Amino acid sequence: MTLNTENTFPAERLAVARLRERPQLREQMFSAEFQVGWPEFARHDPIAALYYGALDRYVDFVLAAVDRDEPDRVIARACSVPFAFRDGTPGRAELPDDGWDAVIRWADSDWRAQRRSTAVSALEILVAPPYRGRGISQLMLQAMIANTWTRGFADLYAPLRPSGKHREPHTAFAEYVARIRADGLPSDPWVRAHVRAGARIVKIAPRSMVVAGTLAEWSEWTGISFDRSGDVVVPGALSPIHVSREQNHAVYIEPNLWVHHRVC
Repeated sequence: MTLNTENTFPAERLAVARLRERPQLREQMFSAEFQVGWPEFARHDPIAALYYGALDRYVDFVLAAVDRDEPDRVIARACSVPFAFRDGTPGRAELPDDGWDAVIRWADSDWRAQRRSTAVSALEILVAPPYRGRGISQLMLQAMIANTWTRGFADLYAPLRPSGKHREPHTAFAEYVARIRADGLPSDPWVRAHVRAGARIVKIAPRSMVVAGTLAEWSEWTGISFDRSGDVVVPGALSPIHVSREQNHAVYIEPNLWVHHRVC
């Protein structure tokens, strides 16, 4: 979404708190309002339940933002998760190709093993529809970076979903994220926001999120009747989904881009 500089939300009016500090805001933070404009199928990645279904573990890493003029109305949320990385744990020497899914699985495994976290990964920043396009996502990113530092971590990673990629589902992901503007910054707005905030691009996560379902489920999620097998473009997807009428299923594999904020 393009930032309307004439209607930029004043930073001094944004009040951000951890969910631990304002637990009464949880219902608002995860209300249907925040999902408006977000593809329904993205809510059906089964790995998400390991985080959102266990949110009490992560209340120091979930941020709620309110307008100081309306202190009881949530206008944005930011979710992150601590995990063990490069600590000697097998398979943790490099950021995972499975991106978003993998870092949630890692965090869940760490909690079960009582393993000490050494880094934090961003998972999402969502802004309520009336406030979108006013620079609040960038303010929430800064709040997440600050919270990472406050919680005692020096590294914030993020498997980014480039905000403009869904408009070019057939473009190779590597080609899309490699585009640079004349000023040397990434062409994609959300990747650019992270780079401006100090992030370093690390690598592509080619299978960051996987959503599979029957054709009836995908029709319910998208409103599309899948009458042929093969690759099909659905609104909001960064790449085509693969449909098999013979097997009565469709699978979406979303690539993301790993970036690293050194916050010390």
